[in-house]
Amino acid sequence: MKPYFDDGQCVIYHGDCREILPTLGTFDLLLTDPPYGHGDKWSGGTWASNPIYSAAFEWDSSPVEQDLLDSCVASAGRAIVWGGNYYSMPPSRCWLAWCKTSRMKTMADFELAWTNRDAPSKAFDEHRNPDGKRQHPTQKPLSLFLWCIGLEPAESVLDPFMGSGTTLRAAKDLGRRSVGIDLEERYCEIAAKRLSQQVLGFGEPEKETR
Repeated sequence: MKPYFDDGQCVIYHGDCREILPTLGTFDLLLTDPPYGHGDKWSGGTWASNPIYSAAFEWDSSPVEQDLLDSCVASAGRAIVWGGNYYSMPPSRCWLAWCKTSRMKTMADFELAWTNRDAPSKAFDEHRNPDGKRQHPTQKPLSLFLWCIGLEPAESVLDPFMGSGTTLRAAKDLGRRSVGIDLEERYCEIAAKRLSQQVLGFGEPEKETR
């Protein structure tokens, strides 16, 4: 399949990851944030009037199939799956938590990521929306994903539920190769535009030690 975007370091595919994943080989790290199945559970506030949420009630109406998520995990040596607590994942010795420093009564105070790391569990404190106006209803902070990638010596990163491309943007800023996949063309376009921006000078984050 021809990529939707390819700058020699980051590649985007527009399509179904069930069809695309078998053609890609293996990766060092899976970093992804699949649907949680919260489409009919979101409530409160005026946020739902924002157009970016209009389709989310459909694609987030249920989690992805467990066998599909399992195949995604099997495609990489290390895996970090945000929302893994909503799936039937194997026991983990290292959970990650994003603790939201801005609290809302109708929204979660923190989110969890399942990993297959053998290391102490870790927490990352960050504002709910530090990167300005969201371009995706469940967009994660760039700083969070820079931290996630920095936990592993990964040269190649995969995100089969790419959304607005935060995984790929973080990978590019850290000089890693990455591949993202999404069913929605509008998100592929948003991610491509984010990747076309100048690389920010974050440098390599300090690696975790036990």
